[in-house]
Amino acid sequence: MSNKEKFLLAYSGGLDTSIIITWLKDNYDCEVVAMAADVGQGEELDPLHEKAKKSGASKLYIEDLNDEFVNDYVFPTLKASAVYENKYLLGTSFARPIIAKRLVEIALLENCSTIVHGCTGKGNDQVRFELAIKALAPHIKIIAPWRIWDIKSREDAIDYANERNIPIPVTKKDNYSRDRNIWHLSHEGSDLESPSNEPNYDKLLKLCVTPENAPDKAEYVKVEFEKGIPVAVNDKKMDGVALLTELNKIGGKHGIGIIDICENRLVGMKSRGIYETPGGSILFYAHNELEYLCLDRETYHYKEVVSKKFAELVYNGQWFTPLRESISAFVDVTQQNVTGCVTLKLYKGNIIPAGTTSKYSLHDEELSSFEKDNVYTQSDAEGFINLFGLPLKVQALMDIKNKEK
Repeated sequence: MSNKEKFLLAYSGGLDTSIIITWLKDNYDCEVVAMAADVGQGEELDPLHEKAKKSGASKLYIEDLNDEFVNDYVFPTLKASAVYENKYLLGTSFARPIIAKRLVEIALLENCSTIVHGCTGKGNDQVRFELAIKALAPHIKIIAPWRIWDIKSREDAIDYANERNIPIPVTKKDNYSRDRNIWHLSHEGSDLESPSNEPNYDKLLKLCVTPENAPDKAEYVKVEFEKGIPVAVNDKKMDGVALLTELNKIGGKHGIGIIDICENRLVGMKSRGIYETPGGSILFYAHNELEYLCLDRETYHYKEVVSKKFAELVYNGQWFTPLRESISAFVDVTQQNVTGCVTLKLYKGNIIPAGTTSKYSLHDEELSSFEKDNVYTQSDAEGFINLFGLPLKVQALMDIKNKEK
């Protein structure tokens, strides 16, 4: 039996993790076990077994986390209406804690002393992985090669791989940094690093067509929710993974969910990224339409404040914290009556509301009607306005009195 220290590597088969196995073997007297998380990347992961072993790993775990990811991370974030800086639907952010959780479980199973990840020292993901590991297994050591090795750029990493005959999925001509899961696909780097450059969407996009290339005819889609969770599309009941897969297909066809943002990273810099989130954009829009109908004013307005904080916590890697769990508990209470159907019209990158129904609707047509009704006494408004406006009246009278002196 080997007495070597055992490391567990978060492995994707991408540029960074492809070279890390070899680098670890060159610099540490260790055995490397690898783990790849299937969170809906849309690619076959089985070939990674051979690739990881050829690079020097003793074994590779491929973990199907799709159901858990959608039900325990995506949908709680959807229910919270959490969007970072009014644009980013947190696709990479909430995938990291579930991957880190499974890394910890396998590290304990394999008696690994150390978890290794391929995140750069400039990015948010290093924080997300490491905070999750600290919360779940504080005794496990962490190594982040990008913070300590001599490789300084993606070009250097490509050279390192080529010199050692390590197969990698990128070239210097196609050098975008991408992250994909069932919720979204992100694009960073290369010509996107300058916000002055318009993205070459025809070359860039993988999940969506451009709005210009979308069909000339609109398509209607109906989403049904139960307690804030989507359960059916176009009257067909589906589990979370199937539902999101279907909406990705529909939304991508119509150019829905293409976001260009220069966001504020947690580590202090601004970073420009392009995100494709077709199904997620449809779900966020539909969920919000239903909340307009089913939440009372005070709850809706306070939830807007909470949603912003929830988004910041997820973006900053603070999923496994008492505050995030407490906010989720609050959100779950707000969602008890968020049940109903939302119909949307999709047309060339646009989402247009086309009708919302719920048995818990707080909209009373007779109360809000401009026509004659028997439930609202309009003269009551005078007393309400007098009391509501009393502080303004007192202030104005005081100002007039002092001016007259």
